[in-house]
Amino acid sequence: MTDKPEIDKKPDQDARHAAKMAKKKAARDKIMAGKSQEKGLVIVHTGKGKGKSTAAFGMIFRCIAHGMPCAVVQFIKGGMSTGERDLIIRSYADICQFHTMGEGFTWETQDRSRDIEMARAAWEKAKELIRDPANRMVLLDEINIALRYDYIDIGEVVEFLKAEKPEMTHVVCTGRNAKEELVEIADLVTEMELVKHPFRGGIKAQIGVEY
Repeated sequence: MTDKPEIDKKPDQDARHAAKMAKKKAARDKIMAGKSQEKGLVIVHTGKGKGKSTAAFGMIFRCIAHGMPCAVVQFIKGGMSTGERDLIIRSYADICQFHTMGEGFTWETQDRSRDIEMARAAWEKAKELIRDPANRMVLLDEINIALRYDYIDIGEVVEFLKAEKPEMTHVVCTGRNAKEELVEIADLVTEMELVKHPFRGGIKAQIGVEY
């Protein structure tokens, strides 16, 4: 006996696929029906892979698109031009405050006391922005680096986020080597894994990709 022609099998395959998807949808709808709460999240992007700040800025631009006031504090990066910074300052300053508080990476500044001073100033600005309930999201870009080098006390940051963050404000923290204490209180943690990077092949950071 020969197999049925492929054209005859297709209706059966389509019917099985439709039944499978209907079952999956019913199960998914049941799960989603129980997810009715909303709250301001503490979100952490960490890991050795690239894309931590990029993903965070994606959420900032979502807020902007929805007309939700938001803010960015950059803890480490200096005043160099980046696409996100330039676009926000040029076109969306009315809805997104942007504060570049750092002066560059630690190997560039080579001045620990100055780095600590700038990180503390950035944290004070961050607290001011987070306390303002009008801001629906505050991005603390590269705060994990400042915490890693103990420029800011992790205990103080955790206590502030637990005690003073408004209920509906999202706070996004980026940077490698996130402290365990921050990971512990976070609602969403994503670790970017490095698989391949063009830098290892001698390719420098490029406009439109890295900045």
